[in-house]
Amino acid sequence: MPSRRKIHTTVSDRCLAQNNRKTGQTRRVIAAEAARIMVTQAQYNYRIAKLKAAERLGFNMHIAMPSNAEVESALRAYQQFYGGQQHMRHLRNMRQIALRVMRSLESFNPRLVGPVLEGTADEHTRLSLHVFSDPPDAIAIHLLERRQAFRHEQRRIRWYDGSFRQVPLLVSNVENSTVELALFHRVELRQPPPSPVDGRPQKRASLADVECLIGQHPTGLRYTEILS
Repeated sequence: MPSRRKIHTTVSDRCLAQNNRKTGQTRRVIAAEAARIMVTQAQYNYRIAKLKAAERLGFNMHIAMPSNAEVESALRAYQQFYGGQQHMRHLRNMRQIALRVMRSLESFNPRLVGPVLEGTADEHTRLSLHVFSDPPDAIAIHLLERRQAFRHEQRRIRWYDGSFRQVPLLVSNVENSTVELALFHRVELRQPPPSPVDGRPQKRASLADVECLIGQHPTGLRYTEILS
């Protein structure tokens, strides 16, 4: 009978495993507190939320922070636990508003993005749409012709190569919700910008996708099927 090879665990191995468990626990605690801050303080900057959480909990700022994706996961758990049916009703209402706005902008290929699509929107969240036109200014003219008041803003986003880009925004109030339209050229339909959560191409939902999402389309696709 062949002899079994013994695996010796050194003190350094045990220390490393213990440190990894401690680090993982710290990351989870910070992520949970960052999620709470995002909900209760209407803070949508992941980095600021994590720094505030670490400071409040008394952790050194140089420790390994949770990723944005870890915080988003904690945010979903927080909203599911504390928000319940009220959160789902609010989310459905925002998606219905998104659908009506998208229908009014159908010629500009609107795409729903961000927390309203992902399911993490709360009462402070903006409804975010990407719209496409050549030139992008045509969208502002479209709103002016329909007497829709709006203001201009800019958003700085990090691109895939590490550089930064300024994206023009048109921000207005629709049915007591703040709606922001991010303006892009039509060619940019083919490449979504990086997600602020994980840096991957941002998930975007078309008008038909949103109809499916809220159950108004005969195909009845599920949310997971839309995002896959």
